[in-house]
Amino acid sequence: MREIIDDVRQRGDAAVLDYTRRFDRLDATSVRALFVSESRIRKAWAATDGQTRCALETSAERIRDYHTKQRLESWSFSDEHGTRLGQQVTPLERVGLYVPGGKAAYPSSVLMNAIPASVAGVGKVVLAVPAPGGILSELVLAAAHVAGVTEVLTVGGAQAVAALAYGTESIERVDKIVGPGNAYVATAKRLVFGQVGIDMIAGPSEILIVSDGSAPADWTALDLFSQAEHDEDARAVLVCTDGAYLDQVFDAVMRLLPTMERADIIRRSLTRRGVFIRVENLDQAIAVANRIAPEHLELSVADPDALLPAVRNAGAIFMGRFTAEALGDYCAGPNHVLPTGGTARFSSPLGVYDFQKRSSVIHCTPEGARVLGDVAAHLARGETLTAHARSAEIRSRGE
Repeated sequence: MREIIDDVRQRGDAAVLDYTRRFDRLDATSVRALFVSESRIRKAWAATDGQTRCALETSAERIRDYHTKQRLESWSFSDEHGTRLGQQVTPLERVGLYVPGGKAAYPSSVLMNAIPASVAGVGKVVLAVPAPGGILSELVLAAAHVAGVTEVLTVGGAQAVAALAYGTESIERVDKIVGPGNAYVATAKRLVFGQVGIDMIAGPSEILIVSDGSAPADWTALDLFSQAEHDEDARAVLVCTDGAYLDQVFDAVMRLLPTMERADIIRRSLTRRGVFIRVENLDQAIAVANRIAPEHLELSVADPDALLPAVRNAGAIFMGRFTAEALGDYCAGPNHVLPTGGTARFSSPLGVYDFQKRSSVIHCTPEGARVLGDVAAHLARGETLTAHARSAEIRSRGE
């Protein structure tokens, strides 16, 4: 990944074209030819069937409504000396959104990443999506239309991350790169962090279900499947106070598994990373959940509100047995880009705040400059930073 990034930095468009031919089997004479036209995006939307349109629009509306409430606003106040202090909130100017492409289609990822950026007021959202062999998901393009994506670029892998981070002759650099990807994309994002911002280094999907045994066993089994089907490294954990219920869920898993389209992936995931844990009580169950700090936490219990205050570490919390984690993946409203691998101990879901910057504002009156100058000069001299001290003093003395 480092070699690819360095090559794109040095050769720009030529390197992007070379790697696109090599990895995506897509030949183009120029990088500009890899951009998708607005008319092509509109055509994809027009060709989308009515039910899918409705689903995309409903999901987008709910995501937008939820994230609108996250928007930070500028503020200020004046102290007793008339000095004005505050915070100015501004959106990022340009954001890159990476979404896996080819035969796999992730329109939900487009909505979850692009809409918060739009709500924040980001000027341009550039979607980078690979098109292996020329295959480009019409559903992804339709989601881009709904989400208000500004540009769509059919480039993938580390070459896309590098081009967005450093810019090329044809691709303008961005301020931040967000969105899912495989281990190569995640590694590339890690390597360019500092040159640009990134959302997070996402690991395999996770679900932890705290259960009191009141939900039908089939429901719980399918909820475990919902994350296990992502890939073999996904983690599905069930924590319950009832040992007999754990046996019921195990039986449901074995019975329902052959009916799943991704049965092989689910089986490998559950065999390698699936865990059933019996605890003495629900307090102990929450202690286990806080230790693991899961990406998705289902409180499948009769009174989830009673447990909620004790939850300290979780990316998203799904309350009650009727709230399937899958709803959060698509249309509930909160973001499905969540901290994984225990990072919910110190990280939060993607949101509008990830696309806004905060600048401190300080405006001193003459009296304020005098009072603060004396304090600053005293502290600066204690640190032997004489220029700092004199810079403050020259104003405090009115010289």
